[in-house]
Amino acid sequence: MSLFARIREDIASVMERDPAARSRLEVLLCYPGLWAVWIHRVSYRLWRARLRLLARMLSQLGRFFTGVDIHPGATLGRRLFIDHATGVVIGETAIVGNDVTMYQGVTLGGTGKGHGKRHPTLCDGVFIGNNANVLGNITVGENSRVGAGSVVLADVPPNSTVVGVPAHIVYHNGQRVLITDPHEIKDPLSDALIALSARVDELEERFGAHEDRVAPFADEEAERAAYRMELERLSTYVSMGEGI
Repeated sequence: MSLFARIREDIASVMERDPAARSRLEVLLCYPGLWAVWIHRVSYRLWRARLRLLARMLSQLGRFFTGVDIHPGATLGRRLFIDHATGVVIGETAIVGNDVTMYQGVTLGGTGKGHGKRHPTLCDGVFIGNNANVLGNITVGENSRVGAGSVVLADVPPNSTVVGVPAHIVYHNGQRVLITDPHEIKDPLSDALIALSARVDELEERFGAHEDRVAPFADEEAERAAYRMELERLSTYVSMGEGI
């Protein structure tokens, strides 16, 4: 495909995906995300030709004018749309498929100083919300969505939606994913939730066995009141974000 045909394809893709785009001329003149992609195509060819310094200089020039930092070694597919653009970072070994959409502040980064493939792979049709971080040599499957502000540290299966820090699956193949094990969440309150769940199970077991043993309270109603107070205390700890 010729250079001008690829430019027309990119502009048509933006017209389809962005309701704010009113004309092709507006897209051509006012969308720095597209400029960044076009500059990268040139710097990528220089990089492949082993003109590494020249490629890096061109990418830095593109960063200055667009606010998008794309390493010239990154591999970008067709019809990539970077909306609003500012603050996007794409690392050297990142691979981005076709028809991918990113918003401002997205980072496709690494997690260490290792060599080799150390940045993410985004398959076709992936959507990345603003300020999301996809880190390490992981793969985000076809047509998956990453919620705004999420931190993705593990592979995402195709046709999934992930959110959170770190990200976890909430939709897969159009079906809501219910999390029954608090270990699957792994957020800062997961330990508190796990402890609360264990404590509730223990109290329910004690309360259920009440009829088979001598009550520790003289008054059965007093034991029930103490049980309710214990649950309220544990719930308060979780809502305050404290450990148990």
